Amino acid sequence: MKSLNFFLLVFAFSIPIWIITAYAPDIAQYIPIKLPLSSVTTFCPMLAAIILVKREGRKGGVKALMAKSFDFKKIKDKRWYIVIIFFMPLIALLTFWFMKFEGIFLNEPNTPIITVLIYFFIFFIGAIGEEIGWSGYVIEPLQEKLGALNASIIIGLVWASWHIVPFSQAHRSSEWMFWQFMSTIFFRIIMVWIFNNTGKSVFAMVLFHTMINVSFFSFPNYGTHYSPFGATIFLFLTVILVVMMWDTKTLTRFYFSKNSNRIQESKI
Repeated sequence: MKSLNFFLLVFAFSIPIWIITAYAPDIAQYIPIKLPLSSVTTFCPMLAAIILVKREGRKGGVKALMAKSFDFKKIKDKRWYIVIIFFMPLIALLTFWFMKFEGIFLNEPNTPIITVLIYFFIFFIGAIGEEIGWSGYVIEPLQEKLGALNASIIIGLVWASWHIVPFSQAHRSSEWMFWQFMSTIFFRIIMVWIFNNTGKSVFAMVLFHTMINVSFFSFPNYGTHYSPFGATIFLFLTVILVVMMWDTKTLTRFYFSKNSNRIQESKI
């Protein structure tokens, strides 16, 4: 019920913004990076989480919830920063090569570092708006009940569905939206895997989420080209590896089969 209330609130807050976007598309010119007005729904998960926490009546609950945005001290094994920071640039690079393999003409990457830094700042703020809800509020009770993999798939489905209207309002094709829908689900599975292995750090999720957007909006040239189909392939392969090598209940127990025995690890 807790997760359902959260999901319903997120959509309830988003629907009016989607309607305004549909009837007042010119407002989008005031949004950075040519995003539709519906992109401001990025703060709806945070708003939903704050309201639910306040309704639960926990003393200092909202302050504790917001503090999770910078709970980087939870990340004990610093090697996970390699995954958090460099996984998405690698996926973007692989997707770039995939498009070139398909015969799409692409100039070599050439986005100024100052632009990347501006993107990082904008998307970091937006990622806080989302991950306070998805990672800071709803994932833990859901995975305690259903297990990490099942919970990540459910949140991934809701998260992907929530993006359909913004994708449509950005005038994406149905094929583009289908593959982006699939990649969004795979993203959330990977994110829950990272979340559970970094001490359930919301900061880790905010940073990873930021890198998703920075990578695709910067690469190869101001985000001029992107293949959700190519990204889906590489993300799907990553998810397969994760599911094969980590247990699906927690996504933290690493199965090292040297002697066909399971040993518990929290390391990469």
